[in-house]
Amino acid sequence: MAHRYPLTLSWTGSTHDATYSRNATVTTAGKHPLAVSSAPEYAGDAGRWNPEDLLGSALATCHMLTFLALCSKAKVEVVGYEDHAEAVLDTIDKVTRITQVHLRPTLRVPRGTSMAKVVELFEKAHKYCFVANSVTCEVVMEPRVVEV
Repeated sequence: MAHRYPLTLSWTGSTHDATYSRNATVTTAGKHPLAVSSAPEYAGDAGRWNPEDLLGSALATCHMLTFLALCSKAKVEVVGYEDHAEAVLDTIDKVTRITQVHLRPTLRVPRGTSMAKVVELFEKAHKYCFVANSVTCEVVMEPRVVEV
Protein backbone atom coordinates (compact mmCIF):
# COMPACT_ATOMS: atom_id res chain seq x y z
CA MET A 1 0.00 0.00 0.00
CA ALA A 2 1.55 3.28 -1.12
CA HIS A 3 1.45 6.42 1.02
CA ARG A 4 1.77 9.84 -0.58
CA TYR A 5 3.26 12.99 0.93
CA PRO A 6 2.34 15.97 -1.26
CA LEU A 7 4.05 19.33 -0.91
CA THR A 8 4.23 22.62 -2.71
CA LEU A 9 7.56 24.31 -3.46
CA SER A 10 7.16 28.02 -4.28
CA TRP A 11 9.75 30.45 -5.66
CA THR A 12 9.43 33.84 -7.28
CA GLY A 13 12.09 36.09 -8.70
CA SER A 14 14.01 36.57 -11.91
CA THR A 15 16.94 34.62 -13.29
CA HIS A 16 17.81 37.59 -15.49
CA ASP A 17 20.73 38.30 -13.15
CA ALA A 18 23.11 35.60 -11.87
CA THR A 19 22.49 36.86 -8.32
CA TYR A 20 18.85 35.71 -8.40
CA SER A 21 17.36 34.59 -5.09
CA ARG A 22 17.71 30.92 -4.26
CA ASN A 23 15.13 31.29 -1.47
CA ALA A 24 11.87 29.34 -1.67
CA THR A 25 9.19 27.97 0.63
CA VAL A 26 7.91 24.42 1.05
CA THR A 27 4.35 24.04 2.28
CA THR A 28 1.92 21.22 2.88
CA ALA A 29 -1.47 21.07 4.53
CA GLY A 30 -1.45 21.30 8.30
CA LYS A 31 2.26 22.05 8.73
CA HIS A 32 4.34 25.16 9.22
CA PRO A 33 6.03 26.49 6.07
CA LEU A 34 9.67 25.54 5.65
CA ALA A 35 12.08 28.22 4.41
CA VAL A 36 14.55 26.62 1.98
CA SER A 37 17.45 27.79 -0.17
CA SER A 38 20.62 26.46 -1.69
CA ALA A 39 23.70 26.03 0.49
CA PRO A 40 25.80 29.17 0.99
CA GLU A 41 28.47 27.63 -1.26
CA TYR A 42 25.90 27.85 -4.07
CA ALA A 43 24.81 31.45 -3.40
CA GLY A 44 22.09 30.44 -0.96
CA ASP A 45 20.90 31.74 2.38
CA ALA A 46 22.75 30.10 5.28
CA GLY A 47 19.76 30.77 7.54
CA ARG A 48 17.48 28.46 5.54
CA TRP A 49 17.40 24.68 5.17
CA ASN A 50 19.07 23.45 1.97
CA PRO A 51 18.58 20.12 0.15
CA GLU A 52 21.73 18.66 1.70
CA ASP A 53 20.51 19.56 5.21
CA LEU A 54 17.11 18.10 4.47
CA LEU A 55 18.43 14.81 3.08
CA GLY A 56 20.72 14.34 6.09
CA SER A 57 17.96 15.24 8.55
CA ALA A 58 15.45 12.99 6.80
CA LEU A 59 17.79 10.02 7.03
CA ALA A 60 18.79 10.76 10.65
CA THR A 61 15.17 11.23 11.72
CA CYS A 62 13.94 8.11 9.94
CA HIS A 63 16.76 6.04 11.46
CA MET A 64 15.98 7.37 14.94
CA LEU A 65 12.25 6.65 14.62
CA THR A 66 12.94 3.14 13.30
CA PHE A 67 15.41 2.47 16.13
CA LEU A 68 12.96 3.70 18.78
CA ALA A 69 10.19 1.50 17.31
CA LEU A 70 12.48 -1.55 17.39
CA CYS A 71 13.48 -0.79 20.99
CA SER A 72 9.85 -0.40 22.03
CA LYS A 73 8.94 -3.68 20.39
CA ALA A 74 11.92 -5.44 22.03
CA LYS A 75 11.10 -3.86 25.43
CA VAL A 76 14.50 -2.10 25.51
CA GLU A 77 14.12 1.27 27.21
CA VAL A 78 15.77 4.31 25.65
CA VAL A 79 15.38 7.61 27.50
CA GLY A 80 17.32 9.97 25.23
CA TYR A 81 18.64 10.25 21.68
CA GLU A 82 20.76 13.09 20.32
CA ASP A 83 22.34 12.71 16.90
CA HIS A 84 25.05 14.93 15.47
CA ALA A 85 24.53 13.76 11.90
CA GLU A 86 26.38 15.08 8.87
CA ALA A 87 25.69 14.82 5.15
CA VAL A 88 28.78 14.89 2.93
CA LEU A 89 28.49 16.47 -0.52
CA ASP A 90 31.37 15.51 -2.80
CA THR A 91 32.26 15.44 -6.48
CA ILE A 92 33.48 12.09 -7.78
CA ASP A 93 34.04 11.42 -11.48
CA LYS A 94 32.56 14.84 -12.28
CA VAL A 95 29.27 14.00 -10.52
CA THR A 96 28.35 15.96 -7.39
CA ARG A 97 26.15 14.10 -4.92
CA ILE A 98 25.67 13.22 -1.26
CA THR A 99 28.25 10.46 -0.88
CA GLN A 100 27.86 9.78 2.84
CA VAL A 101 25.62 10.51 5.78
CA HIS A 102 27.24 10.08 9.17
CA LEU A 103 24.98 9.21 12.10
CA ARG A 104 26.66 9.92 15.45
CA PRO A 105 23.96 9.63 18.08
CA THR A 106 24.31 9.44 21.82
CA LEU A 107 21.78 6.85 22.99
CA ARG A 108 20.79 7.25 26.63
CA VAL A 109 19.58 4.13 28.42
CA PRO A 110 18.89 3.22 32.07
CA ARG A 111 21.67 1.55 34.05
CA GLY A 112 21.79 -2.20 33.55
CA THR A 113 20.54 -2.08 29.95
CA SER A 114 22.35 -4.47 27.61
CA MET A 115 24.69 -2.24 25.58
CA ALA A 116 25.12 -4.99 23.00
CA LYS A 117 21.34 -5.23 22.49
CA VAL A 118 21.04 -1.45 22.06
CA VAL A 119 23.81 -1.42 19.43
CA GLU A 120 22.25 -4.45 17.71
CA LEU A 121 18.89 -2.68 17.45
CA PHE A 122 20.57 0.52 16.24
CA GLU A 123 22.29 -1.39 13.43
CA LYS A 124 19.11 -3.36 12.64
CA ALA A 125 17.22 -0.06 12.26
CA HIS A 126 19.28 0.67 9.15
CA LYS A 127 17.69 -2.32 7.40
CA TYR A 128 14.17 -1.02 8.07
CA CYS A 129 14.70 2.73 7.70
CA PHE A 130 12.57 3.94 4.75
CA VAL A 131 14.94 6.75 3.84
CA ALA A 132 18.10 4.65 4.15
CA ASN A 133 16.48 2.18 1.76
CA SER A 134 15.85 5.04 -0.68
CA VAL A 135 19.33 6.49 -1.02
CA THR A 136 22.54 5.26 -2.62
CA CYS A 137 24.98 7.10 -0.38
CA GLU A 138 26.96 5.31 2.31
CA VAL A 139 25.49 5.58 5.80
CA VAL A 140 28.23 5.60 8.44
CA MET A 141 26.86 4.68 11.87
CA GLU A 142 28.79 5.63 15.01
CA PRO A 143 26.44 5.24 17.99
CA ARG A 144 27.55 5.94 21.54
CA VAL A 145 25.51 4.30 24.30
CA VAL A 146 25.47 6.02 27.69
CA GLU A 147 23.90 4.71 30.88
CA VAL A 148 22.00 7.31 32.90
